[in-house]
Amino acid sequence: MKSLLPFLLCCAGLQAEPVKLIFDTDMGNDVDDVMALCMIHAFQKRGACELLAVTLTKDHPQAAAFVDAINTFYGSPDTPIGVVRDGAAREAGKFNLLAEAKRPDGSLRYPHDLTTGAEAPEAVDLIREVLSKQPDQSVVIAQVGFFTNLARLLDDPEAKALVAKKVRLLSVMAGAYQTVGSDTRHLEYNVKLDVPAARKLALEWPGPIVWSGYEIGIAAAFPHVVIEQDLNYCPHHPLREAYLLYSPPPHDRPTWDPTAVLHAVWPDRGYFNLSEPGTVTVESDAATLFRPSKDGKGRHRFLVMNGAQAARVREAIVQLCVEPPSGKR
Repeated sequence: MKSLLPFLLCCAGLQAEPVKLIFDTDMGNDVDDVMALCMIHAFQKRGACELLAVTLTKDHPQAAAFVDAINTFYGSPDTPIGVVRDGAAREAGKFNLLAEAKRPDGSLRYPHDLTTGAEAPEAVDLIREVLSKQPDQSVVIAQVGFFTNLARLLDDPEAKALVAKKVRLLSVMAGAYQTVGSDTRHLEYNVKLDVPAARKLALEWPGPIVWSGYEIGIAAAFPHVVIEQDLNYCPHHPLREAYLLYSPPPHDRPTWDPTAVLHAVWPDRGYFNLSEPGTVTVESDAATLFRPSKDGKGRHRFLVMNGAQAARVREAIVQLCVEPPSGKR
């Protein structure tokens, strides 16, 4: 009966409450962060989520500016943005420079008003402020970058208590939980960039965590033909241009970050199965180990996906990414 709930609500003329979402990202290190943010705006347009804030774990000033450009492109220019201070990955990246791209007349190609991360609030402070204003157990956090911001949030006992009270799910893209090729100990990038923070969060986060492993994004790669053909409804599209700058087609980019967002917003649509409950441990070399709990009460699970689900996941991500913002069709 539970799986029929969205259908029954629709038939009754009702809609489920939008998922209250905080998006924590290392925008600029891979184009899948752009895909994930485009998806979130498509979800928001449909009334499936409410984007409360975007927080950055990449410590470069253009990252926040480019996020603001994407938010503005999708009609949400006032979405709060917070930035990490003294964080990892301080290089510019291949596509954040689009925040400064100009039209022939000298105006911004992607209009926005946050020109540098130096003008944005600190991420942990912003998360605390946002959580304090939300109902209990109403917020979902999708973390698709490094663990820096959320681990720092746990440093303060009052903030940790706020997390336990307000956050009902943390959906993380990090680690690896199945064999990747012949590698049974894959050291995933989001973990490697701030291992101490990853270890702290895995050990101390007070609520449930669902982990989308490296193997999931690999199995549902984004078709490059979509970039070449399906984003031409406007002269300039941030996903198309970021994809081309990051790794030009023909190249099918793994959908690591979008899978964590898809589960965060639509956890009950059958896109993924979940492992049994257990605990993820992050080792000092960035390896992630999952141990099932003996009593079935572990706080951690990881995504599992078969071939049929991979096809559905890929198509859902594609359709959400190419959905035009209002007024741009």
